[in-house]
Amino acid sequence: MAASQSALDLLKTRRSVKPIEMDGPGPSAAEIDTILTIASRVPDHGKLAPWRFIVFEGDARRSAGEKLAVVFKANNPQATDDQVAFERNRLARAPLVIAVVSRAAPHAKIPEWEQQMSAGAAAMNLVIAANAMGYATAWLTEWYAYDRKVLDALGLAPHERMAGFVHIGKPQKPPVDRERPQLASIVTRAG
Repeated sequence: MAASQSALDLLKTRRSVKPIEMDGPGPSAAEIDTILTIASRVPDHGKLAPWRFIVFEGDARRSAGEKLAVVFKANNPQATDDQVAFERNRLARAPLVIAVVSRAAPHAKIPEWEQQMSAGAAAMNLVIAANAMGYATAWLTEWYAYDRKVLDALGLAPHERMAGFVHIGKPQKPPVDRERPQLASIVTRAG
């Protein structure tokens, strides 16, 4: 099978865009279904689907932001109103946010590490699918991805963890690339 040059170009030039630098419109319902279908086509030893997705669009972004603000304020009672407002708006900066939840759990044959990597692959496929449709993305994990009170408020089960929040929108301007590692510093050849 010949490699698609457009796919290679996308992979060679993919770049994250800050959510604050995204505008709408976000993906349509059909595009979201396509993105999630592609996100779920990843290596999955044992066919466990050790991940799931939470879609935050429209008012759901602000509702989830209220939950973040409540936890942030409880964790930081000295926080200013501006700091609380900043946290409240975390998921409202991009038109769409899709959370990737790792459901990795002990299994007789499949190590949890493999399940966690599958969740990471699902998040990366989600990013690439959205980018291929012309959307900008940012896969983020910040304090709220690790705070158990936030995870509980968002409906995660006790064993579930947040692989990340993928923010999706239209870039306000073309993203500027950053320096990438030279292959010589990250590649060794066996033998």
